[in-house]
Amino acid sequence: MTSLEETTEQADSGPSGYAAARLRLLQEKARSGPPRRAALARLTDDWLNALFTTAAREAGVRGAALVAVGGYGRGELSPRSDLDLLLLHDGSSGPAAIAALADRVWYPVWDLGLALDHSVRTPAEARRTASEDLKAQLGLLDARHVAGDLGLVSGVRTAILADWRNSALKRLPELDELCRERAERQGELQFLLEPDLKEARGGLRDATALRAIAASWLADAPREGLYEARRRLLDARDALHLTTGRATDRLALQEQDPVAAELGLLDADALLRQVYEAARTVSYASDVTWREVNRVLRSRAVRPRLRAMLGAKPAPDRSPLAEGVVEQDGEVVLARTARPERDLVLPLRAAAAAAQAGLPISLHAVRRLAAAAKPLPVPWPAEARQELITLLGAGESTVPVWEALEAEGLISQFLPDWERVRCRPQRNPVHTWTVDRHLVETAVQASSLTRRVGRPDLLLICALLHDIGKGWPGDHSVAGEVIARDVASRIGFDREDMGVVATVVRHHLLLIDTATRRDLDDPATVSAVATRVGSLATLELLHALTEADALATGPAAWSSWRASLVNDLVARVAAVLAGDAVTEPEPAAPSAEQERLAVEALRTGGPVLALHAQAEAPQDDGEPEPVGVELLIALPDQPGVLPAAAGVLALHRLTVRAADLRAVELPAELGKDAERKGTTEVLLLSWRVAAEYGSLPQAARLRADLVRALDGSLDIPSRLAEREAAYPRRRGVTAPPPRVTVAPTASQLATVIEVRAQDAPGLLHRIGRALEEARVRVRSAHVSTLGANAVDAFYVTNERGRPLPEKAAAELAGAVEAALR
Repeated sequence: MTSLEETTEQADSGPSGYAAARLRLLQEKARSGPPRRAALARLTDDWLNALFTTAAREAGVRGAALVAVGGYGRGELSPRSDLDLLLLHDGSSGPAAIAALADRVWYPVWDLGLALDHSVRTPAEARRTASEDLKAQLGLLDARHVAGDLGLVSGVRTAILADWRNSALKRLPELDELCRERAERQGELQFLLEPDLKEARGGLRDATALRAIAASWLADAPREGLYEARRRLLDARDALHLTTGRATDRLALQEQDPVAAELGLLDADALLRQVYEAARTVSYASDVTWREVNRVLRSRAVRPRLRAMLGAKPAPDRSPLAEGVVEQDGEVVLARTARPERDLVLPLRAAAAAAQAGLPISLHAVRRLAAAAKPLPVPWPAEARQELITLLGAGESTVPVWEALEAEGLISQFLPDWERVRCRPQRNPVHTWTVDRHLVETAVQASSLTRRVGRPDLLLICALLHDIGKGWPGDHSVAGEVIARDVASRIGFDREDMGVVATVVRHHLLLIDTATRRDLDDPATVSAVATRVGSLATLELLHALTEADALATGPAAWSSWRASLVNDLVARVAAVLAGDAVTEPEPAAPSAEQERLAVEALRTGGPVLALHAQAEAPQDDGEPEPVGVELLIALPDQPGVLPAAAGVLALHRLTVRAADLRAVELPAELGKDAERKGTTEVLLLSWRVAAEYGSLPQAARLRADLVRALDGSLDIPSRLAEREAAYPRRRGVTAPPPRVTVAPTASQLATVIEVRAQDAPGLLHRIGRALEEARVRVRSAHVSTLGANAVDAFYVTNERGRPLPEKAAAELAGAVEAALR
């Protein structure tokens, strides 16, 4: 007797036998995937059949049947799937008998703790409900007989299918709208870090929608790869149910490694990449299918009388777009004379023509190109390189055309290194896209910046390749430099252009990192950037790529403030590259307001604050973008200023975007003791801050708390600890430990300490305390927060204002790192 036969025999003994057999089946490692889902469905069928047969006999009901619908109807039961059941009856039995039959079936299911979605209807009621409720109709399309009157089920199934086909012109637009609303609400599965395997776009719901479209006979989905994609999503859901013990479809971060292990995959990244590939297949099939549905619906919308007047169906219009490429019925197709087996550039020419025209490329055309096209020679002919540049420069319409080529394997054929970044997840929450889609999105953003550079072709290629090294171990910029040089050679650029592309890819993070983490007034900062960039033309490309990269990353990666910092750095570097010497700047004189605050602080002997909202900067869409609030603090020089001020800001839920600290000397006679002679130092702190939520605090409240923090009556560490205990962080992936390093050549005027850590309330306060305990002076601080990551740089000196010796600098970095653990 086989394992399944033994399991089924035990299930016949009743609920406890079914439960034991079900558990044993789910624990069988040798059987997983479709065989396990089908076996679980058969096991459940046999148990429910026995249950229904006994219940119908005891209730005295004839002319009734038990019907599986939805996923259970398709025989796809995951470990924690609902049982979707319809009790169908012909109306010949009384309501009491039908109710008794239903109770005898439903209650044993509930008693086992199984989720149950149930209904009781006659055939007429089932058809009426389907006509009124699209979701009910979709479930009934997969209706399957489990027990009872087979003829009754066959009749309903035939009628439901006929109704669906007869009403397809009306119902398919409803289904399309339903899918669009769900995608807007749930996002795209292929890009989400915690995707919903069922509801997100490209998930199991969309795969079911494609089955419904096929059942309408109006259109059919491209079947290549679709079954395998659907199977992988179902397998992932099975593993998720088994590892969590819950009926969940959301692949949360903390569940990904156990799910990967259950599926025999290397790690969570391998799991996500597999899920993303499956979702991409379903999404692409959905795009193609809905395009065909809408084409059919448009053609059916022409009135029959008009069709009769037109007589025979006219040949479709075909408008030339490029050599071998034409437009037909809103799609790009190949001309009748096209010979893809001879015309090696035709795939890129067709793609470029489609993107430039803002049209989709037809499925048939892409598949013909993929099947017949031969590899391009290396290096590429000039026409192929130009067509790739044209494709990349088309803007938003590049994306669907690129996806069509990628779905058929053409992109990896053109650029073999693309395979390593395809569907590769990015675990930094700042990133919206997978690596490959981010590269395409960067090219889309760069296409609007091509007028700013002398070599728009190099800008677009650099945009496409800047993160290509993320498919390799180590620093992706270093690996990317080698790959970018190789790709530039492959596609036919000369040696000089290859060098420019390699340099831009190697240093694509240089401007944003320097602008947000370095002191631009330090001559060493600008000189170092100028040395790495080497020329004004390369600087121009880096500037445009920096903006395109940030815009394509996500909303947290770019702002007017970041743009202003980068623009300032670029202007300084351009001056150096143009031949201007870098000199140590004179200390900037305090502004009139800073001087007023400093005098007031010296006169009163305590802190003086001013809080100013910065002017809002208009964005490209005309909407204002808040750039933060400037907080100025002046107070007589004393120990503990940085940690005290940072701690007070954290207590008031103010996020620090940037900070500058410096000392100014004022005549001592301006102070409280007017008889004193000489000068006295006053500290000026200039902060750019933003409220985490809610309104900004009053300056008077900030000052009062700062006074208490300085005199020791406000215990900031305890207050921050109490708040963190009251509002624990959500469970998620464990953050990597903080890392504190010394940037040895970043400045000749100070020692630069870099801190990379998980952002948290009071982080800057803890760093300030560690620096204060080390008895160093903070010349300036450059604070940058990207998503959950803080990347801060502190320019520190010893008490005499000189950089720290190498050993002392290393010890300081170790002390700060220890304070953050």
